[in-house]
Formats: sequence, structure tokens, C-alpha cells
Amino acid sequence: MPAPHPPTFDKPLSLPLSQELLDRINDFLRPQTPEDILKWATEHIHGLFQTTAFGLTGLVAIDMLSKITTSPPPLIFIDTLYHFQETYDLVEEVKQKYNVPVTVYKPEGCETVQDFENKYGEKLWERDEELYDFTVKVEPARRAYEDLGVKAVITGRRASQGADRANLQPLEIDSTGLIKLNPLFAWNFHLVEWYITENKVPRNKLLDQGYRSVGDWHSTVKSGDGDTGERAGRWAGKTEKTECGLHVDYFKLKAAVKAKQEAVVAQAEQPPS
Repeated sequence: MPAPHPPTFDKPLSLPLSQELLDRINDFLRPQTPEDILKWATEHIHGLFQTTAFGLTGLVAIDMLSKITTSPPPLIFIDTLYHFQETYDLVEEVKQKYNVPVTVYKPEGCETVQDFENKYGEKLWERDEELYDFTVKVEPARRAYEDLGVKAVITGRRASQGADRANLQPLEIDSTGLIKLNPLFAWNFHLVEWYITENKVPRNKLLDQGYRSVGDWHSTVKSGDGDTGERAGRWAGKTEKTECGLHVDYFKLKAAVKAKQEAVVAQAEQPPS
């Protein structure tokens, strides 16, 4: 009995995707290798970019894409202004090694930490974490997607990272209609580390200093003894926090932040008693 022919899909895909088509695509992509998923995406998805904070999984995807196509999807880096210097150094190293454009987006109206703190005060992440996440990550990302015509983004999320990512699929659509491609969704941390070492991919130097996952300097610590989680050290002391805001419901987060901002304005307009 002849083997069944693989399914075919429009090149490029017509957007928006129906749920039936999304399910068919995921059924097709699920058993594929990360390289095959990335190759399929470059051939089928228009407006494809890669958003990255230059973590290990994102770096693996960058390296794979450099070997798949001579014109890889452009990179988008959300600069919160609070990254470690080692992260900024890694951005420059990746730009030089792979010769891929990196477009940087920062909090609106802010070029420096001083600009941000003049606008929002010091240690916003301690006073209002939700507002902080929206201001330094979510809003800049949405602005990038609108400015650049982004229809789909490659992410570094993997199911083995657990929490909200445990049931990850190769292709997803978020509440805004943005397509998210998760090419390494099925890889565990050991496979990622193996690929990085085997292919001499640049990596954040902090990973050799006791850090397992690197985010903003103020919310990242070295992993403790016995703490072997893949994202150990992120959001230290906040056991219920597993996402930075980029992968939560955009409209819910935006509504919550708007309500807080309106409350602050209303309080400021109250006449003195």
C-alpha cells in the first residue's frame, strides 16, 4: 500500500487561519524536526519575524535558520532597558556572526533607564508588576508588530518549560490574531544545550556563572542548590509568576493596566480634603 501523500497548504497561507486549518497544520508539524518546522514556516507564512531575548532556544532557532535560508526572518529585540550588560553584548555578537538585522524596541518615549524612571518612578516592577510588564514588554512588542507588519513570530517557548507552556503546539494563534510558531516546542533543555555546544552557537556568558535563565537584572538570580527548573532564578520569590506578559492574553492585560491608569488619574484629580 503506497504511503499517503503529505498534506499541502497554500503558499503563503491565507490569513486568518480557521481552527480546522490550524489543527491540520499542527497535525502535520507535530512530528517534524525543528529545522523542518522552520523551513515550512519560511515557505508558507508571510510577515514572519522572530522575537527574541536571545535565550538558548531562540539562539538555536537563529542558528538553524542561518542554515536553512539566505534571508532569515528579521529579529525583534524588546529592550526593557534593564537587561544585563552580558545580554547586550550577546546581541552584538549574534548580529556579527549571523549578519541578520535586529530591530530594537524600547518602552514608549524612553531611550534610557533615566527616561523611564523620570516617567514611572524607580522600581516600578516592585510597585506594580503588571504595569511594568505591559510598559516594558507588551506595549513595545505590539508597537513593533504594527510598525513592521508582523503577521507571525517565531518564539523560543518549549513544552518542557512547564506551567502555561506544558501543552504547547507547534503553531498557535493568540487573542490578537498573531500567529506564534514554536519550532522547538518538543525539545527538552538537554537537547537545546547539546545543539548550542555542538554548533558553537553564541550564548549568554551569565549561563556559565550559575544562572539558568536570564531576564532583567532586577528579577533574575543565580539558581539555588537543588533548583533544577529550566527557568530557575527568574522572578525570584514569585512562585506563581511563569510568564513575562508577552505570552498572556493581551486584551486582558491591556484592560487591567488601563483601569489602573484611570484610577491613578481619578485620584490625582480629587480636590484636596
